[in-house]
Amino acid sequence: LQFTEEKLGQAEKTELDAHFENLLARADCTKNWTEKILRQTEVLLQPNPSARVEEFLYEKLDRKVPSRVTNGELLAQYMTEAANDFGPATPYGKTLIKVGETQRRLGAAERDFIHSASLNFLTPLRNFLEGDWRTISKERRILQNRRLDLDACKARLKKAKAAEAKAAVIF
Repeated sequence: LQFTEEKLGQAEKTELDAHFENLLARADCTKNWTEKILRQTEVLLQPNPSARVEEFLYEKLDRKVPSRVTNGELLAQYMTEAANDFGPATPYGKTLIKVGETQRRLGAAERDFIHSASLNFLTPLRNFLEGDWRTISKERRILQNRRLDLDACKARLKKAKAAEAKAAVIF
């Protein structure tokens, strides 16, 4: 009732400290930017949406995500197989083996990068959103409820004093 009356402009609202309001605004801003950065980093590391959903499900089920072959590693495998078909002694075969080995190393580096970025960058962001932010939100709701209770009590006290003053005037 107090919240509704405040929204309709029919009740007084106790204002919070300006510094505290600033902290709340900064917390909201931090949460919003963290979510955006987290989502976009996930898209950068794994552009395939279905693969991201699969990884998310494995994570929620507390299972190990199966290792995927990167595009570079797959290309390296094809080049090596082609080189073996053409003959490793031929100029084309030698070139495919060299480029395939380089692609394999690039693919392995990409896999290591994705793993370390996930572990060292995305995990702290998720921990903030799932831990600290939930605590902030819970405490904010509790504070809001306490403030509404305080304002409702103030309104009742004001009405009681007005009724008492009116009764005193009548007698």
